[in-house]
Parts: sequence; C-alpha cells; structure tokens
Amino acid sequence: MTGPSVSPAADFGPSRLARLEEVRQFLFHEARLLDTHQFEDWLALFTHDATYWVPLEAAQTDPLNTSSIIHDDRTLLELRVRQITHPRAHARRPLARTVHQVGNVQMLSEDADELQVASTLVLFEYRLELQRTWAALVEHRLRWVDGQLRIAAKRVNLINSEAELPGIAFLL
Repeated sequence: MTGPSVSPAADFGPSRLARLEEVRQFLFHEARLLDTHQFEDWLALFTHDATYWVPLEAAQTDPLNTSSIIHDDRTLLELRVRQITHPRAHARRPLARTVHQVGNVQMLSEDADELQVASTLVLFEYRLELQRTWAALVEHRLRWVDGQLRIAAKRVNLINSEAELPGIAFLL
C-alpha cells in the first residue's frame, strides 16, 4: 500500500456499484465495531497475515526502514487488543468513546481476490473530559476469504502525522 497513486477504475456498471456498496457497508461495520468497543470482533476482520500501519510522514512508503506511529502485524494487533481490553490497563481507563465517520469510499483497483480501497476518516474521541478530532486518508487492501471481505492491510494516513501528537488511546 503505497498511497493514492492508483486511479479509480472507470467502470460504474451495476456489478461494480454493488461491490462498492458492499465495501462501504464493510467499512461502516468496521467503524461501528470500534465505536462500540467490540475489539475482538474487529480483530476478526483481519486476515492472518494482515498489517496495520499509521505512517509518521505524509509520503512515507516504507514502514520497515523508517519510523512509524504504528506498524503492527496480526500478532501485534492481537496484543494491542488484549492491552486495551485488559481490566488492569489503568492508563486506558476509561476507554475513549469514539465516533468514526467514514466517507468518500472509492475502489481504486480490484482483481479476483483483492480490492484496493480508499476512504476518508473523521474521528471524534471523548476521554477524560476532553474531546479531540482526528482526520485521515485511509487505504484498505481487502481480500475475499471464504466469501467474505477481510482486511489484508490497513493504512491510516493522519493529516497531522508529523505534528506533536498526544497519546492515542484508541484504534483508528
């Protein structure tokens, strides 16, 4: 996942529009799981080889040889969810209340097994009597697994990634 350089396909026929709506509903479902703290169900949306990346720099292309805000594989995602849900994770208490607003969903490319999808995210977070707003351009690489969409890779490009960021106490 390298950035929004892929042009959206020009086909807007009925089958493509139906797939786009399925993708939109999937992304809305993912957001709802996060907003309702259903973290185990959210984790189940990811493939066994998934990556979850929040780059530090706007045009960053390599998560391995440069610093990132977050760069998790499936194992680290599982650990992150366990930490968030652990009853003695006092630093995360109370859990942030969030609203993920997903928009501008666009299929960038597709083949028989995978879809490359771009969207925008506006996230409202309320925690410890403070409300913050986050915004991002998001890319998903979705894969068909047993007839259902699953997340093979997710990249969240925060628009202020290079600024001083307060602690992120939730999942994007």
